[in-house]
Amino acid sequence: MDEALLRSLTPGVLGILVRRGADFAAAEDAVQDALVEAVRVWPEDPPRDAKGWLVTVAWRRFLDATRADTARRRREDLVEEEPAAGPASAVDDTLRLYFLCAHPSLTPSSAVALTLRAVGGLTTRQIARAYLVPEATMAQRISRAKRTVSGVRFDRPGDVATVLRVLYLVFNEGYSGDVDLAAEAIRLTRQLAARVDHPEVAGLLALMLLHHARRAARTGPDGSLVPLAEQDRSRWDTASIAEGVAILQAALARDRLGEFQAQAAVAALHADAPSAEDTDWVQIVEWYDELVRLTDNPVVRLNRAVAVGEADGPRAGLTALAALDDSLPRHTAAAAYLHERDGDLTTAARLYAVAAHKAPDLAERDHLTRQAARLNARLGR
Repeated sequence: MDEALLRSLTPGVLGILVRRGADFAAAEDAVQDALVEAVRVWPEDPPRDAKGWLVTVAWRRFLDATRADTARRRREDLVEEEPAAGPASAVDDTLRLYFLCAHPSLTPSSAVALTLRAVGGLTTRQIARAYLVPEATMAQRISRAKRTVSGVRFDRPGDVATVLRVLYLVFNEGYSGDVDLAAEAIRLTRQLAARVDHPEVAGLLALMLLHHARRAARTGPDGSLVPLAEQDRSRWDTASIAEGVAILQAALARDRLGEFQAQAAVAALHADAPSAEDTDWVQIVEWYDELVRLTDNPVVRLNRAVAVGEADGPRAGLTALAALDDSLPRHTAAAAYLHERDGDLTTAARLYAVAAHKAPDLAERDHLTRQAARLNARLGR
């Protein structure tokens, strides 16, 4: 059973049903029923035209549901209009589905869930496991999202920026359960890049590839976090790095700089350095300056302060950090690191301990606690 094939065919089949007149929610339910039937039937009796088979079965499921719902006259009219059997339409509706699933009326969490289901072809159970929530909770979230977008008409181009935000959210979830969401986000972004000629789509794909290339080195054998400077760079995926850099260079050559391209440029400079000591921090600060100009994001300013501390010395980094709100996520951890670089181990140990209490997850908390313990041991405490 080729699960990857099923996932790749899902958006095209769904798009055909919607174009034939099915509302999104009913069409998506019918496609899911067809996928279940494919899993049951194909191992013993594989079709010659997989997409055509799915379209036929999904349309019949939709018609069955329509006939059972006599109160909806519009759907009843569609029963008489069933197209003749034959090859599936070659029209690609995938891009329309991207924009539909990332509709501004949806919350970010709902947009992510709907994208993974409708475009990614994942089951509700897989999505629920990936986000560590009960399947019933995820089913309700997806149902609400489908109802929200069912009546949406596309009479103007969709917002690429919104679609990219949704894919970035998927990527940042990383891996949990039985679905690798980082890999899934890369697959979907590749799919989008094949359909949209936009430098920021390329920038996001490059950023994902460059970050994902370091994944194997980010944790130790015991699952503990390994900071970038201490990672075994021989474990980095050089093929992904080369691809990401090539995609980024082509995007930057178009001279339409955006946030994801600038972030990818920072990641590329880290990936290009043979060792932490060889990192071009001056150029990284320049790219963070571009990011501040593009986004004025306080988290970007925080990352810039750390980069300034590397390029111009820890005192300069602490000065830049002092201008920011100390309630920012990881502000205390950044201050601890810069104080340690400056030789103030007592302050650094105290701040590492405080940062550990503020950590968003167990792995980061354990890492910061170990940092505090390491410095306290050096201080003889």
